[in-house]
Amino acid sequence: MPIQHLTGATEPRRPDVCRSCVWWQTQGQRTTDKRRWIQGVEDEFGAWGEVYLDGDRHVASLQYGPAPAFPRARTLPAGPASDDAVLVTCAYLSDPSSPWSLQSLFLACIGACHERGLPAIEAFAFVHAAEAEFAERFLHHRTVFPRDFLADYGFRTLRSAGRVELMRLELGGLQPVADDGFVAQAVRRAAEIITGPPPVPAPAS
Repeated sequence: MPIQHLTGATEPRRPDVCRSCVWWQTQGQRTTDKRRWIQGVEDEFGAWGEVYLDGDRHVASLQYGPAPAFPRARTLPAGPASDDAVLVTCAYLSDPSSPWSLQSLFLACIGACHERGLPAIEAFAFVHAAEAEFAERFLHHRTVFPRDFLADYGFRTLRSAGRVELMRLELGGLQPVADDGFVAQAVRRAAEIITGPPPVPAPAS
């Protein structure tokens, strides 16, 4: 199974820079113990991201969780994030030949949050210049995502500050979602990523 939930058990599969980073978990000069943070979030929220693996090789990973668990979001331009939202804070793409893995991780995030009845997902976005290269937009560590990338998933701008925006995707909470709605499609696509596409019926004889 290439996509696994990000937990304390799968955290060692990520690059060193991710395992040691507490940028989102801190504010100002304050520091935090990453292991204690992981334990606290898992106790209250559960898995706090997704990781895409090719065997033992890390391809990409995505960190998210309840917005209050990330103090840095309170002081960013266009912030703070909404207290009721799941905040996607950062991604790391190790393999530049597999940019689609980030799409898969976002779909898995949307599917997981919808299945848990969570109301919305938010993320900080940056409006890149039209000529921005792939590496600038996606490669390695991303803490602010390309605006057009998020918009493709249905995220809408809540606030902006210069070229930085806070964007939100409404999941509908516990209300039923139309079968042909975007979230329903994302949930189905996420399920296919994790379990494989549904079987194709055999042609009638």
